[in-house]
Amino acid sequence: MSQVTRLGRLARFAPLVIGVGSVVSTVSLSAVPAAAAPLPLPSLAPPPVRDEDRVTDGDHLTVTVRNAGGGADGTYEVDCHPSGGSHPDADGACAVVDRNTQWGKDAFAPVAGDGVCTMQYGGPATAHVTGTWAGRPVDARFDRSNGCEIGRWDRLVPLLPDVGGARA
Repeated sequence: MSQVTRLGRLARFAPLVIGVGSVVSTVSLSAVPAAAAPLPLPSLAPPPVRDEDRVTDGDHLTVTVRNAGGGADGTYEVDCHPSGGSHPDADGACAVVDRNTQWGKDAFAPVAGDGVCTMQYGGPATAHVTGTWAGRPVDARFDRSNGCEIGRWDRLVPLLPDVGGARA
């Protein structure tokens, strides 16, 4: 290998210092091709929301409640972002679903089939929630047949009625 070739390879991996009279310039590793010297990664932030990712019609849910008692039975419409609809507490309903919404997790997901739940009965109340949330379709059924289902229901009060002392 010739002397010129060896110097060329060395220059790719180390700073190059050139002295001209009393002026000295330094070329840092940032001028070296990326394959030669890896640069530290910047801290990663989520990408900005693009216009095409925004839900322009807002989120809309239809909640049908049966056997809850206390005048809570019926079908209610909930519009969020901005909140509105026929639900008795549309602002609270939107806020509780917002609080339960996490990236990569379904706020309306059913109880895991392999979970261990207490054998308690929370009453005959049932609910069916359909619509769109965070740009995704929703079709979720709720009951109070065991401790896990009661906890799942209570996490969504006031979207679902407070039939067992849940706190919003």
